[in-house]
Amino acid sequence: MTGIGIVLRLLHDGERDMEQDPLTAAARHRADHEFHHVALDVARWSREHAARLADTGRDHGLDLPGPRGNPSPGALAALREKASQALGRRQETGLQLLNDLRDLHLAAARNSLHWEMPAQAAQATGDERLLALVTHCHPQTLRQLRWTNTMVKILAPQFLAGL
Repeated sequence: MTGIGIVLRLLHDGERDMEQDPLTAAARHRADHEFHHVALDVARWSREHAARLADTGRDHGLDLPGPRGNPSPGALAALREKASQALGRRQETGLQLLNDLRDLHLAAARNSLHWEMPAQAAQATGDERLLALVTHCHPQTLRQLRWTNTMVKILAPQFLAGL
């Protein structure tokens, strides 16, 4: 496997995580409508990235699985939703939200760095298809990063000042 293949595999794994983790956080914080709906968008973008990476990975000898299937909600999701609605924006849920935002931010930062690597390799090798992939996906990853950072800036004073 080439160095590009290794980075594409790492990036693919990171995007698949970034597809699932926001969905989990969105379910946990369903009462916070702004967070909930943007987190669903963030997950959708990463799902698309994972699918595109799987397609482009074949050019580099990789057999990457497509995006993960969305698990059926089930009883646990219904319970989480009820708990989220009952708790609302309390101090404890606020701290959990900040923790989730931190984790999402770090995951997006890791993915952003991984997107930079194939971008540079694509420019150096003239791989137009890889460059097109990065050009399409990396800006959305940067938006994920800015969103998590902005949310922390908005919510941290509210939840941390009350401790």
